[in-house]
Amino acid sequence: MPRYEYACRECGTTFELSRPMAESDAPASCPGGHGDTVKLLSRVAVAGVAQAPAPAGGCCGGGCCGGG
Repeated sequence: MPRYEYACRECGTTFELSRPMAESDAPASCPGGHGDTVKLLSRVAVAGVAQAPAPAGGCCGGGCCGGG
């Protein structure tokens, strides 16, 4: 289930809630009980390994020129 980050406009507390995507824009009360909150934009960290690009054009042995 996705986690969403919210901020309370009354006390300045930021907090996270796990809720279905369909409820991501539903009102959320802060832990202090205040109801004036706003959903924050979350940063997404993407980690991975970059791969070299495939060769472009020419005879690369892919069957286009009978190499196999």
